[in-house]
Amino acid sequence: MEASALRRAQPNILITGTPGTGKTSLAEAVASALGLQHIELGAMVKDKGWHEGKNDEYDTYILDEDKVCDELEDIMTKGGNVVDFHSCDFFPERWFDLVVVLRCDNTFLYSRLETRGYNAKKIAENIECEIMQVVLDEAQDSYRKEIVVELQSDTVEQMQQNCEQIQNWARKHIK
Repeated sequence: MEASALRRAQPNILITGTPGTGKTSLAEAVASALGLQHIELGAMVKDKGWHEGKNDEYDTYILDEDKVCDELEDIMTKGGNVVDFHSCDFFPERWFDLVVVLRCDNTFLYSRLETRGYNAKKIAENIECEIMQVVLDEAQDSYRKEIVVELQSDTVEQMQQNCEQIQNWARKHIK
């Protein structure tokens, strides 16, 4: 573990994955169970204006990565956070003690994205990202291999198991 992580009393956990894999639900459950702060970055980007405008074609905000990192630096340095976001390669590596990449079978993922009202192009792009394991590759390229964990997130039972697994890991690392 890096020296910066050793100074934190509580760990920082990143839960990432393609949209629709269950990041927010899992992050909320983990944060609640461990008494950590949940940072739903997608909502913060929208609510706090941490973006450079909107991409109308995909109905999404264009992330201002520098602004996000600047705004979160002090919070992340203190520790005790569970961050959920659909990408991970722009965060400073020192921020996280555990990086969880959620994966989802495309049958489940398609129906989740459709239920959210995503347009056909946005659904197709997200399904393709999941097939090509884009987020997993980003995580493995951006963080030490020993802190990156891939978890399947198709069912409620798997979400509960994932929550328990993350809690067990965190309890070993909370000082």
